[in-house]
Amino acid sequence: MTRVILVRHGESEGNLQRLFRGRCDFPLTSRGVEQARALRDELANFNIDAIYTSPLQRALKTAEIINERHNVPIFKEDGFINIDLGEWQGKPRTEIERNYPELWKLWITTPEELHIKGGEPLDNVQQRAYNTLVKLIKNHTNGTIVIVTHRAVLKPLIARAIGIAKPYFWKIHIDTASYSILEYTDERGFYLTLLNQTKHLHEFIRELT
Repeated sequence: MTRVILVRHGESEGNLQRLFRGRCDFPLTSRGVEQARALRDELANFNIDAIYTSPLQRALKTAEIINERHNVPIFKEDGFINIDLGEWQGKPRTEIERNYPELWKLWITTPEELHIKGGEPLDNVQQRAYNTLVKLIKNHTNGTIVIVTHRAVLKPLIARAIGIAKPYFWKIHIDTASYSILEYTDERGFYLTLLNQTKHLHEFIRELT
């Protein structure tokens, strides 16, 4: 059995300001750093072999803090970089709702069907993230790895791994600095044993859109 601990990065400046983040490289807030430290302590008893992270600094910093209790290799993995939101990146939700009402409606109902100018469809995110996960499973048979990434990567990845059909995005909730666990065996494939664990966090903002 291979265990995969799926981590969403700690709170970033973009989260706090309620911006569409995408590939804007926001740093962690001070609360995000504290969340990552709580996550570090929560995961201290796992025997982790390696950490794979989105190259964006909010994920990389979270991974580095987690690794303070493990001292294992950290690999930047482009397959887990956040979705490219094109012309929406860095803009407030209120501005998107006002200026793109039809696309906004898709975002809050069926973002799987959303196509943003200059952006990346969720189908593409799902495929690249899943392909990367399968590659890592082959390299870590009977081990435990951590993947630190973003909400818009984790949701499609989990859906693909356990076979949740569209529309899946708003049926899965992932908070900042939460962790979920997928396990894999050759006989069963992927199965989800934990989703959105946040008991280690004293404070976080729940994002519903």
